[in-house]
Amino acid sequence: MSALALSVLLSLVSAVAYAAAAIVQERVAAATPDSTYLRQGAWWVSVALNGLGALLHVVALACGPLTLVQPLGALTIVFALPMAAVLVRRKAGAAAWRGAVMATAGLAGLLALTTDADADSVGGGQRLLLAAATFGGMAVLFLVSRVVHGPVVRSVLLAASAGVSFGMASVFTKLVAEDWDAGLQLSEVPSLLAIAVLAAAGLLLSQASYRGAGLAAPLATVTVVNPVVAATVGLTMFGEEFRYGTAGLVFALASGVVAAGGLILLTTERLGAASRRSRTEHKTLPGIPAPGQSAETKKSAEADQRLTPPALR
Repeated sequence: MSALALSVLLSLVSAVAYAAAAIVQERVAAATPDSTYLRQGAWWVSVALNGLGALLHVVALACGPLTLVQPLGALTIVFALPMAAVLVRRKAGAAAWRGAVMATAGLAGLLALTTDADADSVGGGQRLLLAAATFGGMAVLFLVSRVVHGPVVRSVLLAASAGVSFGMASVFTKLVAEDWDAGLQLSEVPSLLAIAVLAAAGLLLSQASYRGAGLAAPLATVTVVNPVVAATVGLTMFGEEFRYGTAGLVFALASGVVAAGGLILLTTERLGAASRRSRTEHKTLPGIPAPGQSAETKKSAEADQRLTPPALR
């Protein structure tokens, strides 16, 4: 088997491992109260699956080009939907499928236009500013998620924060890898600590994002935000650029719009599902008026129902 074929195979298996981990995380979030999932064996299975996916992804990058391996990683969301339908009978609607395909296609187009050039060196001061901006952005997303009322919007904000965390962990990993030829220096320790903190924070944030939002919307958000953040840093700080000059930049922007449209579609699909579920719960609970029905109207209807002879009901 050629190195190129091996990189494709490893990338596909890595995407399957990430998808399986996301499914387990979503199930744990749905069945476990806050913070107690750390004591659940299933959650540690998801941690192991995430670790396996990361390891396979690194090996795939060693065997094949970045422009091939990275877009294949976007297949995680595409694999996750049918796997969830088969393994846990969690079916996704047509809108969720369209959103997932749009997000994946947009992301693949964006990454396919990014060149695999050597990265410019980034000094210690720039790394410190990059870390500060990263943690500041994550904190803002987390704090906003704490004040919004909708569970789906809250989950998407947490997933976006997780995507930033994972993406920047990859950036710092690349920085350390670029300096690895000279041996591990003491100056690399802050970057290694940043990688560890970002990886752990991303795992915890992604776990929290699955509560109340299902699988598709949070996973698609992480899948898109992660490489987009990494690519943005590569373009602005590492001297990387899009292929084909101005035309490549235009197509990259169009791909970003498609990916954003997919995320919006996934989010609105989950908001619609939550609204329908809320209306159903109101109808099934006695004494609670349905949306749009006043309490007085509800009581009047119940009184009429009691006064109506059984034969006419």
